[in-house]
Amino acid sequence: MDPMNDGEWRPTITKPKNPTLPESQCGGNQSRDVPLTVVDTRGQPMKRSRMGRRRAIVLGLVQLLIILHIVVWLLSREYGWFGGSTITPIEPSESMEFSKNGVVNAGLIFFVLALLSTLLLGRWFCGWGCHVVMLQDLCLWMLRKMNLRPRPFRSRLLLWAPLALAVYMFIWPIFYRFALAPFLQPDLGWSGFSVHLTTRDFWSTFPGLWVAIVFLLVCGFATVYFLGAKGFCTYGCPYGGFFAPLDRFSPGSIRVTDACQQCGHCTAVCTSNVRVHDEVRTWGMVTDPGCMKTMDCIDTCPNDALYFGFGPSAAKTAPRAEPVQRKWDLTSREEWCFGLVCLLVFLSFRGAYASIPLLMAIGIASIFTFLAWKSWRVIQDENVHLHRWRLKYRGRLQLSGFVMLTLVGFLAILTLQTGAVNWIGWNAQRISRDVLVHQEGAGEPSEVQRARAGAVLGWLDLVSGVNRGGIGLTTDPNHDLEASRLLLFLGDVEAARERLTPVVRGFPSDLGVRRYELQLLLIGAEQDEIHQYIQSLEAEAHVVQQIRLEVIQWHLANGRENVAESMAREALLEDEQDLGAMKMLSVILLNGGEAETAQGLDLVRSYLVMAPTDHYAWFTLGQALAREGRLAEADASVERALSLAEDDPRLLVEAIGYYQATGRSIIAEQLASRLQSLQDPGQ
Repeated sequence: MDPMNDGEWRPTITKPKNPTLPESQCGGNQSRDVPLTVVDTRGQPMKRSRMGRRRAIVLGLVQLLIILHIVVWLLSREYGWFGGSTITPIEPSESMEFSKNGVVNAGLIFFVLALLSTLLLGRWFCGWGCHVVMLQDLCLWMLRKMNLRPRPFRSRLLLWAPLALAVYMFIWPIFYRFALAPFLQPDLGWSGFSVHLTTRDFWSTFPGLWVAIVFLLVCGFATVYFLGAKGFCTYGCPYGGFFAPLDRFSPGSIRVTDACQQCGHCTAVCTSNVRVHDEVRTWGMVTDPGCMKTMDCIDTCPNDALYFGFGPSAAKTAPRAEPVQRKWDLTSREEWCFGLVCLLVFLSFRGAYASIPLLMAIGIASIFTFLAWKSWRVIQDENVHLHRWRLKYRGRLQLSGFVMLTLVGFLAILTLQTGAVNWIGWNAQRISRDVLVHQEGAGEPSEVQRARAGAVLGWLDLVSGVNRGGIGLTTDPNHDLEASRLLLFLGDVEAARERLTPVVRGFPSDLGVRRYELQLLLIGAEQDEIHQYIQSLEAEAHVVQQIRLEVIQWHLANGRENVAESMAREALLEDEQDLGAMKMLSVILLNGGEAETAQGLDLVRSYLVMAPTDHYAWFTLGQALAREGRLAEADASVERALSLAEDDPRLLVEAIGYYQATGRSIIAEQLASRLQSLQDPGQ
């Protein structure tokens, strides 16, 4: 597949014979087209670039590696390879876990390497390593097979959208946590940096099948059709928001020799929407940060005048000739008006119905902005077209124009409806959290709090799906979850369970949902009901393990040690590497008789081989050894625990008690001083 060229073809973009033709004759859009001067090629057809096919092969291999990663994960779950784990998703968006929680994963390492390589080679990754670019190239190839060559939509303001998204995704969480949270959210803890390179739940951060299909249609075909080749890269990709400015400082770029004759073949073949011939004439190199180093321009040049090389970066290069003024589709006033449209549409769809991810939202917003601008042109101009469709001719609206305006009107109504659902639902959740937090531990809710909770429930009912009498297309599961919590707050347990049922059905492996389901079930439940629930629980293995662990803890809290021990042993029979069950069983045994204590010591040591950084396990081992009179071994275990978490107040309290009980009051006083300094840093 060669998405760039269908065979040999002659340049068709030529210098207009009458560049002063009035807009009323050439049409509103045609007057904005940028003329490309093409020199006489003496009948020589344009060379076919071989790079399109080569890039298609490379991008196909990238896609195969992604599929292989998923297959290995599925097989590891089925057959227990690598303990049922696989490498965390190698996806730049996973880097947000580092920005939010200090987690180093495979996605962060990959993204950092991509950024560093961009600083050296320029923006090469987009053209040669991105699966979304492969999708856009495929869509472009299909459109060209239908004799459609999408014209790029050129907006100055929307070019900043990728950078704004990048800052929001990767910079804003860090700024909020360390600059704003101490004043706005003081209880927001920071657990420090951690490394998580493997996972058992590979798909937890990805959307479902139907959302993925819609994403491919929106960010692939639709963006290419309306915004031009690489349309999503230009106006929607947050990773490109970082790649583009780094490209400005990269020494690697497309450069030119004196053999260039300004034929324009390079610009005609470029799918990064770069005017290559103008760039190399002005700067002696391509400085446009949109250049994705696809190398089509190099391979197509009839004089071999272009090459990839190293030298002064674009930020340090002085112009050789007068720069050609760039042409934009929107006026300055239109830029701000339609930029606002783009922002409002993005906010309307962002996270709607717990289904539309950020990248799909910006794709929808960019497409709608283009359609809104085109509709405005239909109203304002005498002649308007969209690809082969004539929307308006000599002041008369054509059928295709009427269809487009109708479509835009429908999309506008859909956007308003989705925005209303999103805004009302978000505000209701905000008030609900405020009600629940302020009432937590305060006893029975007051009449005022009950009234607020009832009002919020009304708002959540309003934005539920039309099948329930609401105004939403469907019901956002987050709204149902919040409504269930409010119903529990009001004391209606059965209604809370009923409201939670569709959420559990839709997200059976969401640990937070399952924990809340268990919380509701434990209210007045019999022991047999809990056992039956665990036996019938259908979810990911790690979710089942965690829920079973919490049931074991519930039995222990209610004095049923035998039941808890039986469940822990049953869990270990199913999975001998179930660390949670191993830890709980060791604790139960260590609190038993002499024989059980010996088994518990062996079990906790086995646990620590697989989880050597669990400081509480080390401390538990130390306490058990001290009871056995093996004080030297006990001290070593307690010291190991303190070395792993010397600033953990809870551990310090336990350690103080340990040293006091074993007659080392001086050490206990030292730890008490350490605890006091943590609780009151000013002293």
